[in-house]
Amino acid sequence: MMDIDDTKAPLLDHLVELRGRLLKCVWALFLTGAVCFYFSDKLFALLVHPLKEAFGDAGGRLVYTKLYEAFFVQVKIAIFGAFFLSFPIIANQLWAFVAPGLYAKEKKALLPFLVMTPVLFVMGASLAYFVVMPTAFHFFLQFQGNSSGLSVEALPSAGDYLTLVMQFILAFGISFLMPVLLMLLNRAGFVTRAQLISLRRYMIVAAFILAAVLTPPDVVSQLMLAIPLLLLYEITTIAIWFTDRRKAQEEATESASA
Repeated sequence: MMDIDDTKAPLLDHLVELRGRLLKCVWALFLTGAVCFYFSDKLFALLVHPLKEAFGDAGGRLVYTKLYEAFFVQVKIAIFGAFFLSFPIIANQLWAFVAPGLYAKEKKALLPFLVMTPVLFVMGASLAYFVVMPTAFHFFLQFQGNSSGLSVEALPSAGDYLTLVMQFILAFGISFLMPVLLMLLNRAGFVTRAQLISLRRYMIVAAFILAAVLTPPDVVSQLMLAIPLLLLYEITTIAIWFTDRRKAQEEATESASA
């Protein structure tokens, strides 16, 4: 019985620690969500800015097509903002839970990936916000005018617009995490640089398919996602070349010292 209790104790300790860290993550999401809900009007004005710039001096309008749409727009903004603001806390709690079980060498190897994840996501989201969305919205609004004597005017719904903006930001932010994924797979031994180079032609096709799925059905948005993905793929192969070279040098030094 003593042996069974001894084996169960560490597992229970880990479960208690996991529960505590998950509760901290939930509280972080709740508190940041409450803050974002309070400032939802200002956050929505920030998200609307690319559309305002695309409308230009003529101005434009956002409409509500359902009575409850205004409220749920604020809720979606609060949830969306909460994940952004609470990500550092969630990542810190995840790292604090996993780190004690890692060797010092493994911690040193994983820490750069943990740091680069939010950096690359913000880079992708910034590209979507500052470049892709204004360009795409300007392209969409060019179809306003007259058709057979009838006025054709863009009257986007606030809820649909917010969904489109979130789609842009998440698509570009998550897609920009591809180098982290490929570097981790390489570090784990699942893929080599030579394999990535041999798969380059398939990656070109996959990038355009992914861009077609994640972005609206216009060529401009798809090219603006596919081209950076291909550039990131090439940059990743170069980065892997440097890491492989450094790893070979470290192994040679260790074998020489042994």
